[in-house]
Amino acid sequence: MADFIQGLDPGKLVLAGTVLSFIISPFSAPPYNLPIFLLGTFAQESNDAVQSLRVFTGCLAGSIVYDLIWMITNHQHVLSKLLTVLLFLLKFPTIAVFLFTLRQRGTRFTLGTDLGGTTVWSMPGGFTSMGREGYQTVDDEPRSPPRVAPAARPSPITVSQPTLQPGAYQTA
Repeated sequence: MADFIQGLDPGKLVLAGTVLSFIISPFSAPPYNLPIFLLGTFAQESNDAVQSLRVFTGCLAGSIVYDLIWMITNHQHVLSKLLTVLLFLLKFPTIAVFLFTLRQRGTRFTLGTDLGGTTVWSMPGGFTSMGREGYQTVDDEPRSPPRVAPAARPSPITVSQPTLQPGAYQTA
């Protein structure tokens, strides 16, 4: 089975899916198939677009569920229904080939559960593994706060209030 998957050309599978989804797009057909396969043409051509390859494979796998719902709830003409079923069946070997391609490129398909990956954003206050100057990182041992010499207390300033004469006005 693995030899059969290795023998399939991912470019031809994506091209066939793109052409099929383009042909049935003017008729009563799932509207999401053409954009997904267009993303697949980009993902399979770029050797360094591993994230795009993951997104395409995930979208294609998720669209299988939507295809089933679409075929059950919508009534189509015989020809467009036949092409929709062919496109549905084409998705299975396409997903298998792209999962194999991900493995060949040294990665695997994850659903965002890779907690040890690179940090794309950092939390406010410097709570990252890289840390910021002046902030304690989560990975470091707790630091004691820096010692600051107490500042000299200023002498209290007294302000004398002018005495007012009864009936006199005060100006500011």
